[in-house]
Amino acid sequence: MKPTLVIMAAGMGSRYGGLKQIDPVGPSGEIVLDYSVYDAIRAGFSKVVFIIRPDIEADFKEAIGTKLEGQIDVEYVFQALEKIPAGFSVPTGRTKPWGTGQAILVAKEVVKTPFAVINADDFYGRETFEVIARQLMNTDVDSTDFSMVGFYIKNTLSPNGSVARGYCDVHNGKLVTVEEYFEIERRDDGIIRHTGGEMNDDDMVSMNTWGFTPRLFELLERGFVNFLERAGGELKSEYLLPELVDGLIQSGEANVTVLPSNEKWMGVTYTEDKPDVMAGIRALVDAGVYPENLWA
Repeated sequence: MKPTLVIMAAGMGSRYGGLKQIDPVGPSGEIVLDYSVYDAIRAGFSKVVFIIRPDIEADFKEAIGTKLEGQIDVEYVFQALEKIPAGFSVPTGRTKPWGTGQAILVAKEVVKTPFAVINADDFYGRETFEVIARQLMNTDVDSTDFSMVGFYIKNTLSPNGSVARGYCDVHNGKLVTVEEYFEIERRDDGIIRHTGGEMNDDDMVSMNTWGFTPRLFELLERGFVNFLERAGGELKSEYLLPELVDGLIQSGEANVTVLPSNEKWMGVTYTEDKPDVMAGIRALVDAGVYPENLWA
């Protein structure tokens, strides 16, 4: 059974200052997620589902949809503030959707195979999609044996400012816990530090590259109800996918195999990151990893 790729593309880049998901970075006008979809097709994915907001639908489809016609099966689903379980209401004054947990949940009706989840604005590299595709192709559709591609923190830093990452405690190839670390950056003394202390170069972090089966959706639904009961009245509370996964691990309802990747992450966290991403992709094109024009 060929897996599905689910891409979270509903967010706006608050620090970057625009709809960075459709900002060209490739030599022929490609955007970051063009490379993700291209790598996914090479790795054996047969369908891509884009999670977007209704207000960006037209721009998003113009930037990516037409290029993918005939390349892979494409679906669009919409994350919206009002998409919540019966019996709950949106609190007055809340303007933003409910986080990555809700985002994945809106894809329930169109995802029927094991699937990977990624961010739209992160460049993950060819190896990342190869390792997650192999894992998903060998995962039973009804299993709660999930997976995650882990990146070494040294490969995920921005030279232009601090980043937030999900620090992963891994034991015997299994994820034990995942905890969000903030303001991570390599300081002038060469040491990687965050708000709570130091990190080693080879500490593993999550870049929201998950492997799931459709069993996740029932767990997401239950978790969303629990979240809304607890924090649904808050204006900025978020139902986050890593927190749900961590809870499932702690309760024994799921396990997560960590698949290490040696790829160097690239992304536009800050406006100043864009030239670095463009140069990095140019180098991969020159090395023959990607063609000059992905969809020619």
